[in-house]
Amino acid sequence: MADIGEALGNAGINIEGLCGVGLGDRGVIHLLVEDGAAARAALEGAGLTVETESSAIVSEVSEGAGTPGTMGKMARAVADAGINMQAVYLATNNRAVAVTDDNERARAALGM
Repeated sequence: MADIGEALGNAGINIEGLCGVGLGDRGVIHLLVEDGAAARAALEGAGLTVETESSAIVSEVSEGAGTPGTMGKMARAVADAGINMQAVYLATNNRAVAVTDDNERARAALGM
């Protein structure tokens, strides 16, 4: 994490959201940044491996924020549309982030 934060910070790239999990001897980290290509270049320039780059759905969670069940309703709408969530987490400024196998259809299911 230190190497990632330093590489992006040195390149002037702000991390707007982050989700990380350890999987055995490696970790998987999903970063939310404004410019994915610039972040990739900064990370690879620092000797770090970037395996994939994908787009995400980012939604402000103002209505329903802090209300139990809000995440369940959002996830149910996506699931009922037959879409799989590959990653989901919260980011800065009360935003929900989701990476799905069909972001366009997921946006429609969420009324975005």
